[in-house]
Amino acid sequence: MKSNVYESAVLINAGLEDNQIDLIINRIKETISNNGGEIREIENWGRKRLAYVVKKNKLGYYAIFRFDSPPDLISKLERFYQLDENILRYLTISLNSDALEQIEKDKIEEPKLVLEVEEIIPDIVDVEEVDDLEPDNSEIKQ
Repeated sequence: MKSNVYESAVLINAGLEDNQIDLIINRIKETISNNGGEIREIENWGRKRLAYVVKKNKLGYYAIFRFDSPPDLISKLERFYQLDENILRYLTISLNSDALEQIEKDKIEEPKLVLEVEEIIPDIVDVEEVDDLEPDNSEIKQ
């Protein structure tokens, strides 16, 4: 059977304890593995503020799964997402060869970009000047 590469972004309720979030992530991994998929990588982005309220939540925990699988796995995986009330949103896409190349390029470039930013920041903001600044309380109404 033909196997494709997929990326599945999952938004989990951030109000859960860390061990509960890990349990959900492990169940997603098991669902993929038990249905003929092979996980390439998992990116845990952690808790992030949402741009808008999703199912009465202002925060969400993001996890990104990249995996090889037969196409019929996707319907089973998305059914699992729908049944779990702690998964707020999800999106699964098929990755083509161009997307996979770009992901690999980004992995190589990311450390370089971090170093560049770390070199630039001290030039933009003088840390000593920031420490010397005192808040201007003259406009505060009592």
